[in-house]
Formats: sequence, structure tokens, C-alpha cells
Amino acid sequence: MSLWEAILLGVIQGLTEFLPISSTAHLLVARQFLGHENPRDAFTTAIQLGTLVAVFVYFRSDLARMVRAVLLDLRNRRLATSTESRLFWMMAVATVPVVACGLAFKDFIKGTLYNTPVIGLAAIVFSYLLLTAEVLARRRAKQGDVGRGDERATWSDAILVGLFQTLALIPGASRSGVTITAGLFAGMSRAAAARFSFLLSLPSILGAGLYDTYKDRHEIFHTGSDVLNLVVGAAVAGAVGYWSIGWLIGFLKRYSTYGFIVYRLALGAAILVLWQFAVLR
Repeated sequence: MSLWEAILLGVIQGLTEFLPISSTAHLLVARQFLGHENPRDAFTTAIQLGTLVAVFVYFRSDLARMVRAVLLDLRNRRLATSTESRLFWMMAVATVPVVACGLAFKDFIKGTLYNTPVIGLAAIVFSYLLLTAEVLARRRAKQGDVGRGDERATWSDAILVGLFQTLALIPGASRSGVTITAGLFAGMSRAAAARFSFLLSLPSILGAGLYDTYKDRHEIFHTGSDVLNLVVGAAVAGAVGYWSIGWLIGFLKRYSTYGFIVYRLALGAAILVLWQFAVLR
């Protein structure tokens, strides 16, 4: 992999990790077109660490308040007595299902599901799931319910988002897509669903990125150029990801997710057609 390819993949990762259009699908297609021998290697997962940094930086004030609130609760021997501390523990609760499923089915996911036709189908299927959530949100809006803010999130919201997050283990499903879908089903506004999903995804992205990077460290860090490519790719992904978080939250305050739904349907169909004609493998 050349340096310019690492930069290109960093841009793709940064743009698609937070938009509900599947970073895995885009990276797989891009790497195959670039002629990479093993486009499904750990680089695809490890580069997510860059976008994880983007989340930490973008929400640094929120996270700092959460940490202070949790420490205050622990000092006073209390639990989840404020909005900030409650959100922290919601993050922990929402992470349990995806960690359990990821550990239980990691071999099946990597060995069976991580292939081009599954990714194409997942892009299509989960588009319809997001469409269903969007239709319900529009019905609520017509009745005067514009959706709750993330500061009014409940434990049931966290559990629902956590359960939906396990679906993101299916390549092509889109982590942000399924968690935003869950937030809409729960009755949150679009922008709040996006914020909530980004915050609740922090532990799972961190865990997956570190696990795959450590597991395949000899392959990823085989040469100095490999290390440079990963560092540069992750840095670019972080910078682009920071911008895409702010853009998406601002966009969803004014518009629906229909544009992303149409794009995902077209993407999934294109992937399946290209796979059928052996352009993608």
C-alpha cells in the first residue's frame, strides 16, 4: 500500500464511519479497486482508531462533564444521579450486547459474513430498516412530536441502541446507521439520535480497533512503511471524521435521512452487480 492510498482510505473512513452508509462497504470496494491483495485485513478495522479520536475530540466537553459527574457520584457513593453520570453508565450498558456477540461470533463474522455479497445485501436490508424508522419519525412529527433530545434519554433507549449495535457486527450494516435507526425507533430526534449513537459507540469502536490491531500487529506493523501508512491513514480519518460528525448533526437538525437511504440502496445494488460480474470478489 502506498502513502497516497493510505490517505485516500483515511478520507473514505473519515467520511463514511459517521454517515449512515457503512465504512466497511466503502473501504472494501475501494481497496479492491486499488488492487490490494487482502482488502479484508486488519487495516480496515485499525484505521477506525483515527475516527475514534475524532469522537473524543468533538465531544471532549461532554465527556469531561461525564467523567466529573461519575467521580462525584463515586465519591458520594451514589450511582447515576445526574444526566451526565447516567449517560456514562448508559454507554457501559449499551456496550455489553455488542461485546458479548462480538466475542461469541467473531469467527463466524470474519469467516462467513465478511464477504462482498453479504455487504451488498446488508447495505440494502438495513436501508429499509432505517426507512421504517424514518417513516415512524415523520408520523410522530405530524402529531406534534419532534422527538426527544439525548439529555432525556432513558435506560430503555440505551438498551435498544445497544441491541441494535450488535447488528453493526454484520459488515455493511453501518454502525452509525443502525444506532441512529434505534434512536429514531426510541422516539429521539434525528440529531439527538446521531449524538447519542456516537457517544454510545465509543467503547465498542475502541475495543474492536485495539483488539484487531493487537491480534494482527505482526501483519500491520510488518515494515516501517506499514506503520507510516496506518498512522497517516488514521490521522486523516480522524481529521475528516471530526468534520463529518459536525456536518451530520447539523444536517439532521434540518433534514431527514432519505438521501442516505437512497444512496445505500444504490450502493448495495452496485456492489451486488459488480460482484455478479466478477469485478469485485
